[in-house]
Amino acid sequence: MDQDRRRLSEADRRLLDSLVRKRLGAPAAAPDSASSPGKPSADHSRWLDFTRLPGYAEQRMLRSAASAMGLRDPYFLLHEGDAGAVTVIDGRRMLNFSSYDYLGLNHHHEVRAAAKAAIDRYGVSASASRLVAGERPVHRALEKALAAHYGQEACLTFVGGHAANVSTIGALLGPRDLVVHDSLAHNSIVMGAHLSRAERRPFPHNDLGALDSMLESIRDQYERVLIVAEGLYSMDGDLCDLPGLIAIKERRQAWLMIDAAHDLGVLGRRGAGVFEHYGVEPRRVDIWMGTLSKTLSACGGYVAGAAPLVDYLKHSAGGFVYSVGMPPPVAAAALAALEIMHREPERVERLRANARAFAAACRRAGLDVGSSVSEAIVPVMTGDSVRAVALSQRLFERGINVQPIIAPAIPERQARLRFFLSSEHAPADLAATARAIADELAEVSGAAPSALVRRFGGA
Repeated sequence: MDQDRRRLSEADRRLLDSLVRKRLGAPAAAPDSASSPGKPSADHSRWLDFTRLPGYAEQRMLRSAASAMGLRDPYFLLHEGDAGAVTVIDGRRMLNFSSYDYLGLNHHHEVRAAAKAAIDRYGVSASASRLVAGERPVHRALEKALAAHYGQEACLTFVGGHAANVSTIGALLGPRDLVVHDSLAHNSIVMGAHLSRAERRPFPHNDLGALDSMLESIRDQYERVLIVAEGLYSMDGDLCDLPGLIAIKERRQAWLMIDAAHDLGVLGRRGAGVFEHYGVEPRRVDIWMGTLSKTLSACGGYVAGAAPLVDYLKHSAGGFVYSVGMPPPVAAAALAALEIMHREPERVERLRANARAFAAACRRAGLDVGSSVSEAIVPVMTGDSVRAVALSQRLFERGINVQPIIAPAIPERQARLRFFLSSEHAPADLAATARAIADELAEVSGAAPSALVRRFGGA
């Protein structure tokens, strides 16, 4: 243990001690006077050093600590081909649970042919903003198809899903308005609220009683109110209560925006999404947002809703107005994938069967899958970040690629491995994976939950 700690530099050891104390709720150690900013000086050159950016030292220290413990960096792995239910990394064929290819459309011959044909006709790039340089027929065709899918009047596509949320929320709200969102909402939703300069208030995850009480107390203080939730939550694999949210938004006279990034192609008998799952008329939701990078195997985001909403965003959303348009081959691939999803609901059935079988196998093996409803996303809880990274590495050595989700992205005690299921996973592979997780977790659980503290001498 002391030998592991000595592998870190003195600065990293001090930073690690401080980090461990903070995560355990212990008082912070006294600051190092040598590194304190101290009295302002005329020389500001040190602030030009990129290594002084907030959080950079912690990132570097965590990588050093992991290396000292014999743990490899589980991120930015190099895939040598398409990464669906299986992938190739370092020349090894591996089971893959780290891609969003829910319906296996990334390698579908029609999707690839559509992209290739669009290149031949339109070129690779849209070359400029659609507002000033025009658009291609495939952009309009994709937006028309997505609007029809949600029963809405219009739709607008963005080059990124994150940009779609940030730009839409940022454009719709202002200082006299309020954004209320589920506490587990995606970073893009929070950033959009910040950009809008509206007041932002989270409500406890899926606690609609708290949401309604909040709005009952403060709704009259604001002009526009936007409620934002996700259809299928990507960290826990659980659902929003869509009928309950609609009832509250109608009672409190608010807009409702649903981020459907992970529920398209997953929820409902035909994969239409969370509205089909609950049997809700999709027009009762004011704003549907989604991404093209999950089920639709492309890249970008979209917003569907009333024609005036989309018309406004076309001229006001910074992520659309000031950005190059979506590449035509990407739009063509997404459109082809959407058509296949509608045509082949059996893919959704296979995905659902795989997800439920995998979650059931994990539970039989004594694994904690949290609050997952067994629809495409199944977390396996590990309890701390070191255990999550170690388990990921041991599974990788057995030919299973799955990434850990660790602090500070989530609270330390909620660290996990997150499994994305596909319609293309073989049932036998899913059963074998569940057994492998249980075997390897038993091995890594020999270490105390506070492994960082024990190994590196924290509080």
